[in-house]
Amino acid sequence: MKGNLLYLIAFALIVIFVAEMIGFQMLPIGGFTIGLLPLVFAIIITMVLGLKIFRKGFWKKVYSEGNINFSSKYLIFIMLPLMARYGADVAPHIREILSIGWVFIIQELGNLGTVLIGLPIAIMLGLRREAIGATLGIGREGELAYISEKYTLESKEGRGVLSIYIIGTLFGAIFFSVFAPILMDLGIQVEALAMASGVGSGSMMSAASATLVATVPDMESTILAYASASQLLTSFLGTFTMVFLAAPLQQFMYKLMVRGEE
Repeated sequence: MKGNLLYLIAFALIVIFVAEMIGFQMLPIGGFTIGLLPLVFAIIITMVLGLKIFRKGFWKKVYSEGNINFSSKYLIFIMLPLMARYGADVAPHIREILSIGWVFIIQELGNLGTVLIGLPIAIMLGLRREAIGATLGIGREGELAYISEKYTLESKEGRGVLSIYIIGTLFGAIFFSVFAPILMDLGIQVEALAMASGVGSGSMMSAASATLVATVPDMESTILAYASASQLLTSFLGTFTMVFLAAPLQQFMYKLMVRGEE
């Protein structure tokens, strides 16, 4: 295990180095310009090399079951410095943020969007109990903890939330780094997009806000402050929204839509 862990650490450092060497890239597509962060390239590299056809020899040691379990178990320790950074970004702009605090609070109602929109679509696609785990939120740590405590991860609901968690980890940062500049090109204010970056996922927030900073470098401090404040509120208030609003609403809608089928 220890030997394989050293392979994982060396591999991670090499991927970080390569991604940083590639740097931030602007990709023009039609009338839009998409910003691709080093984080995106790091995810793509690790995804490709993690394919089954490459898991031989050295790569089999890097992507061993022990390393995968270790990475998922201790991911939280990597996120703690990022949370500290959120607080440092928010502090210089605290008065400005408090002056429009009600906007941030109303934004938290957006956590209901996965239930109102996602649940009917999931049921139309044929999902049943899996849809409860898959549409309670965007499948980050809060939803994962709630579903695992209430249903266990071995249940159908647990498989649903785990699927979304994995998909979000693999593609979420890529999606947000692409989607944010497209919305800005459509005329949405950068402050609104910075607030929308705080969806409860550190990697997604970092990808979206960093792309906005690269596009509008003069507003870097404002973008990071708004994104960080939104992220903190989503992590805190989003939990209460999920437990007291999203979960009961989801159960009510689910019973109406699958009545008599189970």
